[in-house]
Amino acid sequence: MTSRKHLVILNPTAGKGKAAERIPEIEALFKNRGISYDIRVTQGVWHAAELARDAAREGYGVVVAAGGDGTVNEVINGLMLSRDRGDAIPSLAVLSVGRGNDFSYGADVPAELAACIEVIAAGRERPMDVGRVSGGDYPQGRYFGNGIGIGFDTIVGLEAAKLRHVHGFMAYVIGALRTLALFPLAPRVRVEHDGGVVQLESHQISIMNGKRMGGTFFMAPRSSNHDGLLDVCMAGKLTRRDMMALIVRYTKGTQEGHRKIETGRSSRYAISAPEGGLVVHADGETICTNGTDILAECLPSRISILCGEERPVA
Repeated sequence: MTSRKHLVILNPTAGKGKAAERIPEIEALFKNRGISYDIRVTQGVWHAAELARDAAREGYGVVVAAGGDGTVNEVINGLMLSRDRGDAIPSLAVLSVGRGNDFSYGADVPAELAACIEVIAAGRERPMDVGRVSGGDYPQGRYFGNGIGIGFDTIVGLEAAKLRHVHGFMAYVIGALRTLALFPLAPRVRVEHDGGVVQLESHQISIMNGKRMGGTFFMAPRSSNHDGLLDVCMAGKLTRRDMMALIVRYTKGTQEGHRKIETGRSSRYAISAPEGGLVVHADGETICTNGTDILAECLPSRISILCGEERPVA
């Protein structure tokens, strides 16, 4: 494994801008383990995807996403674009130097940098499913690695992004409080999946390839990113009290069984809201803010990922 060429794609703004400061540490860890590597620092939005797309043709066997969930998402999109044009794509590895690192958690990648390097050195790989969402601002489709949020949690993320001097978990908490104050209406949606059709008024739908969102919310604690399926957690029409109670349950992954929660697994979800109102993100990237139709699909075993031992169910 250490003889393969590794391309480290590092987002300098990850981890509240601290990722760039860790470059000397990253280089020392790679050198100490005798791993061949190059580091390229991204210059802006989508640059990570472009670097990952071209990595195979440059002779790299492993692409290492060094950053948070947004960086990993771009790298996955770049690898998939390379695959779509017929390239034999490199394997994916991750250095968890972002804030939430939700993808890493669901993909059995360690949270500590040194442990991530040990995973790369060990070279243990397994196939990984990739999600694709179509609709909204991405009618042609966009790939995702961790999950899609529709409704409440997407609005929370948009509110959190407005905070200039608060980051990470506290930004999400403040965003949640703001969203509770606004408390938008629950759109009527139709959800078509492998098992049939569900129609309901829904404040929140999470479609997960991973297990966790927002750094601490286990939307699908039993999800696996290599089973060919996406897990869903659907909340019906909620009161503020309902939502506050569910937020506590999400932090523990105990929402299944709540009277207003439906869970399940499917290879695809076609979600429509005839009157609009779908607010959607995929791995934190806004897909739409008032959509009517979204299609989420699981693409089995599209990428090979370097990972540690599988985590037990939370």
